[in-house]
Amino acid sequence: MAPGRPKKEKPEMSAFERKRLENIAANSAMLKDLSTTAQKITPKPAPKPKSTAPRSRTVTVKRESVEPRRTSLRRAGVGADSETAKRKAEVEETFAKEVSRAKRQRVSGDIRVKDVVAEGKKWQKGDKFLSGVMRGAQPNMRTFGEDDVKETTDSDLKALRENMSGLKLYEGFEPNQIKITPERVYALGFHPTEEKPLIFAGDKMGNLGIFDASQTKPEVKEENDDDEEEESEPAITAFKVHARTITSFVFPGDGNSVISGSYDSSVRRLDLQKEVAVEVFAPKTLDMNMGISSIAIPCSDPNVLMFSTLEGELGRHDLRTPDDTEIWQLTDKKIGGFTLHPLHPHLVATASLDRALKIWDLRNITGKEDARVPSLLGEHASRLSVSHGSWSPAGHVATSSYDDTIKIHSFLDAGAWNIGHEIDDADMKPTATIKHNNQTGRWVTILKPQWQAKPSDGIQKLAIGNMNRFVDVYASDGEQLAQLGGEGITAVPAVAHFHPTKDWVAGGTASGKLCLWM
Repeated sequence: MAPGRPKKEKPEMSAFERKRLENIAANSAMLKDLSTTAQKITPKPAPKPKSTAPRSRTVTVKRESVEPRRTSLRRAGVGADSETAKRKAEVEETFAKEVSRAKRQRVSGDIRVKDVVAEGKKWQKGDKFLSGVMRGAQPNMRTFGEDDVKETTDSDLKALRENMSGLKLYEGFEPNQIKITPERVYALGFHPTEEKPLIFAGDKMGNLGIFDASQTKPEVKEENDDDEEEESEPAITAFKVHARTITSFVFPGDGNSVISGSYDSSVRRLDLQKEVAVEVFAPKTLDMNMGISSIAIPCSDPNVLMFSTLEGELGRHDLRTPDDTEIWQLTDKKIGGFTLHPLHPHLVATASLDRALKIWDLRNITGKEDARVPSLLGEHASRLSVSHGSWSPAGHVATSSYDDTIKIHSFLDAGAWNIGHEIDDADMKPTATIKHNNQTGRWVTILKPQWQAKPSDGIQKLAIGNMNRFVDVYASDGEQLAQLGGEGITAVPAVAHFHPTKDWVAGGTASGKLCLWM
């Protein structure tokens, strides 16, 4: 440095930049803590031999640009008075729509979560959301409560009701303070650890939020009169890992990652140790529309990914081989949700816009080329569209439908079905039908029943959101066990889930808030 030249001082870091770096450090610390917790779960099973089942068609990942190109009519030699010129407005409108569509396309390749975390933390304060009033909903009006429990004459049922109705709303923070995602919650999932409740949520815009419910609200410090008292907020880790709605989660057996499916046609695995969201499946081209409506991994093979699409397809993808994908067209209508039997994963239950619950057998795939499909064992039609078909470990299938019912079908002998088995129409009829308001409208996520995956008490029970701002809990025989609510719930906890083993229930709302009962 030349003599006499003044020393250049380093500019002071802005408050925004300081906060951004703090958020990155906090989120990184939480992920490392999640990874440490995950290592205490059952070790990852050894890979099984690759399936030799035939594949009907393959879908390979190929990166292509889908940005539309504008062309000049003048340079093309088209006169101003021509018929083509008169349609210029229509062309421009079409172009604008294509630009908008292209901007919504998924981001290819891997995503480093530290690159997207700062944007994901911008919803803690000042956000607003139009919740709307749904037809038939009566906010905070109970249809099941303490009197129903007290008047139960069956001793076993009463004990169950007392246990489930005794769950309390999480006291660490009020539901309105736990804004786990910036937009409407579409998917929820509990990490399988039993040490503490770790809830993952996916929203309408592809954001993934993580909340650790072991944290408690910090004590309020004494402040000077001149200082403004800041409202304490829960620590929430959040990343934007998809370009569109996240629809479902799967937690692999090792607990070190979470797999998410999205309407942006991709499936990603968020590695909690490496802090990277790896793309594990995507269709051939970026502009190929294959909105993922649900995902699952069979218990028999952790290397296989199953998924359903908004176009009525069911797919099977080998996670070890990018090009090894087979897709079956099961219906011309949207498949809203599907599940695999927890113990016999060759049995698939699908629910679709064609108003039917259908049971399929993956062991028997018939037909040629694109007409190849798994064998259909049986189906049950409803008056209106069916939103989800959920298998319980014991062999029950629960559905929710816009005909305002929850139906429970019982296939307790499903494990003994041979290849080629057909379910009688009588056996496809529900063993329990529950009247339930499922009219969510535009602003509330569709209500879907979700069974507890591995209940420690052996009792088969499911959770589903209630339009009166509760979460309902039912047994496999249709008996209601609880209606979970509490002070401070100002929106419908439409997306409801059980912890796999513990009696913990979470619900996500249209404003991105989380309700938790323990």
